[in-house]
Amino acid sequence: MSDPTIGVLALQGDVREHLAALESVGARGVTVRRPAELAAVDGLVLPGGESTTIDKLLRIFELRDLLQARIKEGLPVYGSCAGMILLADRILDGTADQQTVGGMDVVVRRNAFGRQVDSFETDLDFAGISDVDGGPVRTAFIRAPWIEEAGPQVEVLSRIPAVDTQGRPVAAAGRIVAARQGSLLATAFHPEITGDARVHGLFVSMVAGG
Repeated sequence: MSDPTIGVLALQGDVREHLAALESVGARGVTVRRPAELAAVDGLVLPGGESTTIDKLLRIFELRDLLQARIKEGLPVYGSCAGMILLADRILDGTADQQTVGGMDVVVRRNAFGRQVDSFETDLDFAGISDVDGGPVRTAFIRAPWIEEAGPQVEVLSRIPAVDTQGRPVAAAGRIVAARQGSLLATAFHPEITGDARVHGLFVSMVAGG
């Protein structure tokens, strides 16, 4: 599949940045707000934002059931930050009425890295990217989750390192921050705002059958 059409769920979050990153790696990016638009794409990005709000809007816009059905059919979906939470089968520290779309056999902890003031950028090794395409991936964590547990079918792609670039121990060392299960890809961080589009490139290759 050449130049796949990849939708970005445009209910909340950093939609424009994801569209720009997708187009920079050869995909045709479109916004998705309606069932007909979701039905027409080859892949979908669930952007960052507020997971509880996106969950409610998915139901209001009558997209949730269709998205679940398309995921079961094999639609490639990439979720970043809040998108990771939406793809998780189970959530820790969610609100009482919070639901997910599901599909990934993971347990995700919301706001695991702390509040907005605890946001940070760092370089991470990312399996399938760092080892084949030019070193660590630049990442941004903003009120980010992490994967607390991953099932046997989940491929862990990136973890927080044991020490930072100055050799100091990292409190969240070993936490899973990127994973793949079949046609689903999830990151706790926001690659779309760092100028490093290689995660989007990986997703485009997944959509194209890679």
